[in-house]
Amino acid sequence: MTTSSPTREVAVLGFGSIGSVVADELAAGRVPGARLSCVVGDRARGRVDVPVVDVDEATARADVLIECAGHAALLAHGARILDSGTDLVISSVGALVDRDLRARLDAAGPGRTFLTTGALGGLDLLVAGASAAPFGRVRLTTTKTPSALVQDWMDDPQRDALLGTDAPVVVFRGTAEQAAPLFPRSLNVAATLALMLPESEVEVELVADPAATLVSHVVEADGPVGTYRFEVRNRPSPTNPRTSQVVPYAVLRTLRQALAV
Repeated sequence: MTTSSPTREVAVLGFGSIGSVVADELAAGRVPGARLSCVVGDRARGRVDVPVVDVDEATARADVLIECAGHAALLAHGARILDSGTDLVISSVGALVDRDLRARLDAAGPGRTFLTTGALGGLDLLVAGASAAPFGRVRLTTTKTPSALVQDWMDDPQRDALLGTDAPVVVFRGTAEQAAPLFPRSLNVAATLALMLPESEVEVELVADPAATLVSHVVEADGPVGTYRFEVRNRPSPTNPRTSQVVPYAVLRTLRQALAV
């Protein structure tokens, strides 16, 4: 006789372009074995049929908490969530280039961490190749619209020049570790590559293109086992051009993996 797995209670931290879709999908019952328990985030008030609570109450209610609130939220709450025994699905992978944060999360528990990497294809191949021998070169070229790349730290002349460009312009060139803190909502892909390929330095070029209609990521890697190049072109979220429409569904895929182990 077979028995079904128990339904797990799930909380969502953040209710922006990612968290709202994740919460709606859970509320509609589209993830078998998961039930939306509560949401953390004032923007959810009046928009969900579950309690809107703080982080501590969410960890008391939920078996799994999905972080959809950005780097600062992960820094502020990540270790506490894990220490409560609640599993943590992380969407803001870029925050983990902060080695101190990564160490804190690694030391926390008994909750487990699950990283969302599904918005970038080809990772299985690259990780397999790197396990044979590190890549000598890994390069990521990301292209977005200029408005998606405007940052709070930019002064008015920088902002105006970026928004006024009529041709593609390189906004940043450097390592993934340097890029993620400067563009925290735009370079989770760079951080994912750096985390999955720790023995290879990931070079990053960030391009603002006023003609761009899709978010483009081109990954190139050269190593002893092969030479690889692949491109991902995602449609941007209609509510937040800094993220792609596919990201909430990549988060839900990570949740399914978390529920299976």
